[in-house]
Amino acid sequence: MQTIITKYLGPTNYRGSRIKAMQSSKGFNGERAYSITRSYDCSLEVDENHTKVAKEFADKMGWLGDWVSGSIDNHGGYVFVNSYWKHEANSFTCSVKEVL
Repeated sequence: MQTIITKYLGPTNYRGSRIKAMQSSKGFNGERAYSITRSYDCSLEVDENHTKVAKEFADKMGWLGDWVSGSIDNHGGYVFVNSYWKHEANSFTCSVKEVL
């Protein structure tokens, strides 16, 4: 099972708002956890921004399968869990559910 955590990064004096997607843990051999950071797209809803960056990260890592997601940290982030590992095609349909 693969998991991705996304986090909202607020604006600074030098950069606008961003979304960071990262592995939830280090790899099996202790290699570093990978991540990507992308600009926040104001034309999208909050959950759509997180899903977009998570999908890009999964594609970059070569992680295939069906994904489900839920919000964490008072909407500051989301977790995406690969519910079933598939090798034949990439699918990224998310059912976003709020976690209290």
